[in-house]
Amino acid sequence: MKLLFLIALLGAWVAVVHAWTKEDHEIFDLVSALEAAEGKGTSFYSFLNVSPSASTADIARAYRKKSMQLHPDKNPGVKGIHERFARLGVISTILRNSEGRKRYDFFYKNGVPRWRGTGYYYARFRPGLGSVLTFLVLLSSGLQYLVQRLNYTRDLKRIEHIIREAKLSAWGQKMVPSESRRKVRVNLGGPPRLDEDGNVILAKSIDMVVESNGEVFILEGNGELIPINTSTATPPAMKRTWFVALFASLVGRVRAPSRLGPGSAEGAETEDDTGSDLPETESSDVPGGEANGSANGNGAGGKGGKATTKAGGKRRKAVKRR
Repeated sequence: MKLLFLIALLGAWVAVVHAWTKEDHEIFDLVSALEAAEGKGTSFYSFLNVSPSASTADIARAYRKKSMQLHPDKNPGVKGIHERFARLGVISTILRNSEGRKRYDFFYKNGVPRWRGTGYYYARFRPGLGSVLTFLVLLSSGLQYLVQRLNYTRDLKRIEHIIREAKLSAWGQKMVPSESRRKVRVNLGGPPRLDEDGNVILAKSIDMVVESNGEVFILEGNGELIPINTSTATPPAMKRTWFVALFASLVGRVRAPSRLGPGSAEGAETEDDTGSDLPETESSDVPGGEANGSANGNGAGGKGGKATTKAGGKRRKAVKRR
């Protein structure tokens, strides 16, 4: 019932807003014609050269002065002078009437509705693509941050519950710390349940160690102790929302090549070139004798030939000098 009442109230408000009177339509048409003839932004007051706070007497004097300037007899042959003079009379009549001036002042301050084919409507704000994307980014990032905070609060409560249960199991209901380390098994929650075969499945539990100083650890299967406290939970942070994280990742990728420096790539190329210039030779087999390669460089035939060495993984025969 409340929802229907609100809908009806909203509909009535919309009907009242759009139910312009005959006098309102006259003001709308007059403003449109005045701006078309005198220029956009021209108001009734600027047309009469008076301020919006002018008194009725000031408006009457301004009208008489303006009517003498725009009288058709003083402006023969001027195009549109009759329409301007007639428009001046209507404007003066509206502003010298208290109710008419009140209605015009309302539209003067809040804006005049525009004609939309079937009636006068206020122009609605139509956001552009950039505004829509900005709104969606802010909305989604805000919701993600809210989810992070909710998860953080839930994790804190769960960690505090596990620590309390571990200490209760180790120290008893009076929570008197023991002098030695205690190993306990803590139920993570949930009653026992039956599987499809009717077997009882106990709730999941973990092994924990409680120190005498109150520190609590999770005991892994390999004997490793993992500390558990309120700092274990991940706090919410705007830098972990999707847009900020994506922006930081893109900035990091752009800055990564500049951190290496131009000299690092050139140094790597120089090392490759130096390694490629090394001779790839190894000892060759000499027919009828042993292979060359003695430490003093003497050949098997007494010619004083240089012994070849092995460099790289490719076998090459030494070229004999003639």
